[in-house]
Amino acid sequence: MPAPPPHQPMPLPRALAYVAASIMISLTQGLAQGFVSTNIPQIAGDLGATQTQASWLMAAFLAPRASMPLLLIKIRAQYGLRRFAEVAVVVYLAVAVLSFAILDLRSAIMVQFCAGVASAPLSTLAFLYMLEPLPPAWKMRLGLPIVLAMTGVGPHLARVISPSLMGDQGWQGLHVMTLGMAAVSLGLVYCLPLKSPPRVKSIAPLDLVSWLLIALGFAGMTVGFVMGPIRWWTDAPWLGWVLALSVVALTLAVVIELHRKAPLLDIRWLASPAMLHLTVTLLLFRLVLSEQGAGAPRMFQVLGITQGQLVPLFAVISAATILGGLALIPFMKPERVPLFHLIALALIAAGAFMDSHATTDIRPAQMMLSQALIGFAGSFFMAPAMMRGLLSALARGPTYLLSFIIVFLSTQSLGGAAGSGLFSTFINHRQALHLQTLRETMTTADPLVTQAVAARAAALAAQIADPALRKAQGVAALAQEAANQAYVMAYNDAYRLTAAVALAALVALTLHIWRDAMVARRLRRAPKAPIPESQA
Repeated sequence: MPAPPPHQPMPLPRALAYVAASIMISLTQGLAQGFVSTNIPQIAGDLGATQTQASWLMAAFLAPRASMPLLLIKIRAQYGLRRFAEVAVVVYLAVAVLSFAILDLRSAIMVQFCAGVASAPLSTLAFLYMLEPLPPAWKMRLGLPIVLAMTGVGPHLARVISPSLMGDQGWQGLHVMTLGMAAVSLGLVYCLPLKSPPRVKSIAPLDLVSWLLIALGFAGMTVGFVMGPIRWWTDAPWLGWVLALSVVALTLAVVIELHRKAPLLDIRWLASPAMLHLTVTLLLFRLVLSEQGAGAPRMFQVLGITQGQLVPLFAVISAATILGGLALIPFMKPERVPLFHLIALALIAAGAFMDSHATTDIRPAQMMLSQALIGFAGSFFMAPAMMRGLLSALARGPTYLLSFIIVFLSTQSLGGAAGSGLFSTFINHRQALHLQTLRETMTTADPLVTQAVAARAAALAAQIADPALRKAQGVAALAQEAANQAYVMAYNDAYRLTAAVALAALVALTLHIWRDAMVARRLRRAPKAPIPESQA
């Protein structure tokens, strides 16, 4: 294989333009996902649907995200990088225009599925535009932390700007914003072309078969984890069939790939101890990081906090996420990856433990520090993990790069959906348990309960003249307060569990580092074998 051409330094203004293009494309992709997940209740009202029905929008958007990069890498290699970039952004722009034609829930679900497919290439383009102007020594050290931080900040930033966009016209403001950013991204892609490597015929018929099976499996698991806590696992038998079909599809894909001479994915390498360790690490991190997306926002929603009141909190989280990526740049080296992971896990454990002391009187300002720690840790963990995987894949050859990328992206997409689903399931289970306990202690024979009902009924005297109705309203108000208290107690349990998992991972990583250090020390002290005289 010929050596790659030497890096040609790019003029600073043009290099900054490529970096700006990467940031714009990253935010375009991240905001598209955040706009949907943040505004499900408002979107449900605009569509005349329930929140449960509107949750299908999120499932439809996420379903193709985990598997699309696998096919897109092959398409990019076969048809050229420049054509891939231009077509990808044009398709995304077309879907953004199509969103203005949404009339009901069914059309909205179809458009969101198309948006999920169309936004998948944007993550790849953001990486490529960030790495394009940088010399090889800075691609990993500078480009990787920045682009991952900008990709991760999108969903948080969506909560900052959504209240300003969601006006009297509903989510039309979100569509206009998405369309505008897509148009700007298209202009940048056409004005700033990427260098295209030579095209190679890389798509085989069996690649499509394997990809379809993988796509079916990943989509089914995503739908299951998104809808499972909402419809509840045991109340919707179709969830079991969907998850079972996903397992069957993925199993068939693995069997096909194991018997191919030129597989789409190197399953044996992915099943090696080193890759399994990396996969479990990435998946575990996504699970504990779900505390930020599925924890604080939903708890505040239960407590009646509006989206507008959450803007300062998520502005702080967005800033912390960006700072986490920037803080890596001076210290980014492969040998320091375990140290970065130790710091990130410690920050997550500290932030989750701080959150676990919430009460029904808590407000967003009181969680700014803890959530900032978790947001900082997210960026601080992700770039070193991806750097280690990329270096391991490239050391074995370019063909292994595809296998690593599918591991990384699938753990992020599926891990995010699974983490949010499991977190919500745990919350619902613990809330029911706490509510039952509270109800058992709240009896009419308890004078404190009677006094609390009377106080709430007296507060309604100016609005309700009927004493019996006032008492009924007082009982209902007390029951609602008990339900809110049960939810807060459940979230505290989830925060404590998150902190415990992060601490357990921290201890395990510390022991792993200590073991590696002891092995290296023993090898340094071991006497070298004498060289035979015949070889001297």
